[in-house]
Amino acid sequence: MSAPTSPRTYEVRTYGCQMNVHDSERIGGLLEGAGYSAAAEGDQADIVVFNTCAVRENADNRLYGNLGHLAPVKAANPGMQIAVGGCLAQKDRATITERAPWVDVVFGTHNIGSLPALLDRARSQEEAQVEILESLEVFPSTLPTKRESAYAAWVSVSVGCNNTCTFCIVPSLRGKEKDRRPGEILAEIEALVAEGVSEVTLLGQNVNSYGVEFGDRQAFSKLLRACGDIEGLERVRFTSPHPAEFTDDVIEAMAETPNVMPQLHMPLQSGSDRMLKAMRRSYRQSKYLGIIERVRAAMPDAAITTDIIVGFPGETEEDHQATIDVVRAARFSGAFTFQYSKRPGTPAATLPDQIAPEVVKERYQRLVDVVNEIAWEENKKLVGREVELMVAEGEGRKDAETHRLSGRGPDNRLVHFEADFSAAGGIAPRPGDMVTARITYAAPHHLVADGPVLAVRRTRSGDAWDLRQAQPDAGPGQVGLGMPKVGVPAPLPPAPACG
Repeated sequence: MSAPTSPRTYEVRTYGCQMNVHDSERIGGLLEGAGYSAAAEGDQADIVVFNTCAVRENADNRLYGNLGHLAPVKAANPGMQIAVGGCLAQKDRATITERAPWVDVVFGTHNIGSLPALLDRARSQEEAQVEILESLEVFPSTLPTKRESAYAAWVSVSVGCNNTCTFCIVPSLRGKEKDRRPGEILAEIEALVAEGVSEVTLLGQNVNSYGVEFGDRQAFSKLLRACGDIEGLERVRFTSPHPAEFTDDVIEAMAETPNVMPQLHMPLQSGSDRMLKAMRRSYRQSKYLGIIERVRAAMPDAAITTDIIVGFPGETEEDHQATIDVVRAARFSGAFTFQYSKRPGTPAATLPDQIAPEVVKERYQRLVDVVNEIAWEENKKLVGREVELMVAEGEGRKDAETHRLSGRGPDNRLVHFEADFSAAGGIAPRPGDMVTARITYAAPHHLVADGPVLAVRRTRSGDAWDLRQAQPDAGPGQVGLGMPKVGVPAPLPPAPACG
């Protein structure tokens, strides 16, 4: 009798936005449901899946560079398979297997559920399989999931986008907005909470237009309030809204629902009315600042972050100054700032008056300096304050050498706290548990809480984390998030959020 063969292994490499991260969790779930197992870190996987982004500049060069590195690896491992999915696959469907004939499967944003079957077909027929659908047939959240966190989860409320921003290619790749029914969303959240999840992030290309498909303009605020009734759900966040459709009923729901966190990511893109018009952003500076003012009136401690594009075609020094003026007025706790670059397939790519790269770079640096200055000033206001933090896993890169752990406050700010639990009964927290600490130091993009932790609250999420560690295949997941974390801005994050 022959010895049983070990399951084929997989790795998912993710680029781009939160929606891609969510899709990659579905890809992992599908592959594990089909009998594959995640490759151990450092091991070469039998199947490598690229979940791509078409928003970032030179996204195709990055993909083909990575595919080129894998060509000799695959040649030395005949059973290995390579799959390419996501937005770039949706856009460049006809050319991927021409430029990289060693790719086995190409699938789009609308049919990730087909991946296991396409891999089987490619193996049996010994030829590449390319399947791209033009519209969604199965909502991604109905597919199995391999979540990378025991305590936090993405929950998709919609896919696609009905906006026509001139810099954005997403609507042509993700399609028109399709909304899930509220009952389906709440049922998924309740199931996640039953598994130990205590924080969910509601996800959509434009979450506050949720309900447009079934005719309820207040559907999103109702959904937020309904989340407040789910026992065991401690934190609710959402990303990303669009200023043009952000209404007061959402602000009221945020302020009046205790588990909806005082944190908002509101893309600005530009503070110049002239640039907003050229971008086809259907709001103007005054409307944007009015939203910020009403949010702060309802939630004085809210942390507000944003996206900004520098150097859009035709931008003048006066336009750039208008953006800096809005940044100073809005007092963002952080901003994801992007130097404009052409995205093939977008209207902006063919606009006249493209800005010289050296001008864009200089304006970008000036903006970053102002963003960091204000974020630092806002963070300094928190020194001395006691904050309840959800202990995070893998967010403090220097935790081992500084003898600290890391967690996020209700406003999603990242806090590195001293691993001293003497004042809290000596009980060490686990990821997903809650600790109370006093802020002692502020930097532009993080806070520090040195001194003994004041309290530790063990949670069902911590229990779920313990259970996951006890499983044989526990360990860091293979989904490299490759995305900005709201509240921890990087100078050049991979891709702007939609909205």
